[in-house]
Amino acid sequence: MPHIHSFAPVSNADARVLILGSMPGKKSLEQNQYYAHPPNAFWKIMGDLVGAFPSLPYEERLCILKSSGIALWDVLASCERKTSMDSHIRKESANDFASFFARHPHITQVFFNGSKAEQSFRKFVQDKQELPPLKFHRLPSTSPAHAGMRYADKLQTWRAAINP
Repeated sequence: MPHIHSFAPVSNADARVLILGSMPGKKSLEQNQYYAHPPNAFWKIMGDLVGAFPSLPYEERLCILKSSGIALWDVLASCERKTSMDSHIRKESANDFASFFARHPHITQVFFNGSKAEQSFRKFVQDKQELPPLKFHRLPSTSPAHAGMRYADKLQTWRAAINP
C-alpha cells in the first residue's frame, strides 16, 4: 500500500479561518494541487463564496483564498492509502498544528471538510498538541463520495459557516 504525504499549508499570517481536509486524493497528489479532482465541489464552493472559481489558474485561486483570510491544509501529514477513499486511510500521522497556530494567531475557527477530517483531528491532534482556544465546525464534505446532499445545500451550509 503506498505511503503518501500531504501538501504544505496554504496560508498567510493574517488568516482568520482554517479549512482542513483529511489527505489529498490521488488526482490531487498527481497534480500537486488541493482538490484537483474535477467532481469535487471545493473550488466551485470557493468560487461562489470568495471568487476562487475552478476556471481560474490554481495559483490565482490560492491567492484569492489567502486574501480572503482563508487558510487551507490537511489534518494528516502522511498515511497509507490504496485509493482516494478516506475509508482506506491507514497508519496516519498528523501535521504539526501547534506550530501552525503559533504562526497564525488570528485563526479562531477551524472548519472540517467532512467527517474524516474531523475524526482524524480529534484522534491525532486534539488533546495531543498544544492548541490555542479555537471553535471547530464540521461542514458537509465537498467530495463526490458525499453525494447525498445537493450542491445548493452544501453551498448554503458552507456560506453560513465561513461567511467571508
